[in-house]
Amino acid sequence: MGNEGKKVKVHYVGTLDDGSVFDSSIGRGEPIEFVCCAGQMIPGFDNAVKDMAPGETKKVHIPAAKAYGERKPEMVQKVPINQIPNAENMPVGETVFMRGPGGQPLPVLVAEKTDEYIVLDMNHELAGKDLNFEITFVEICE
Repeated sequence: MGNEGKKVKVHYVGTLDDGSVFDSSIGRGEPIEFVCCAGQMIPGFDNAVKDMAPGETKKVHIPAAKAYGERKPEMVQKVPINQIPNAENMPVGETVFMRGPGGQPLPVLVAEKTDEYIVLDMNHELAGKDLNFEITFVEICE
């Protein structure tokens, strides 16, 4: 059972296989707080933390399937430009926020734009990538 269902705090540095850092709680100066194994974190991260003790540090490699999943081609859509409000203001290569089915903000990458259409990539930016984390368990919150 370990830390499953408990609110915990951890520090982490996340890197890609090429060594580039994609996220770090240390850089923000505050550990991340979450309920372990409650679906708030990617499965591989939860699994790494569930048996850690305060003060412990470990390095884990999480394959894409246990992180943000593989890239899905069906999540890349070619949309006629006249169907997107303010399409002229959407910069290629940048993430914009659209409304999801329930009205929540949905980050979408503007992959390509022509006079006729825009290609929107709704895959998570880390989909298809293996992730590496150095995790330091800070505490169990009571």
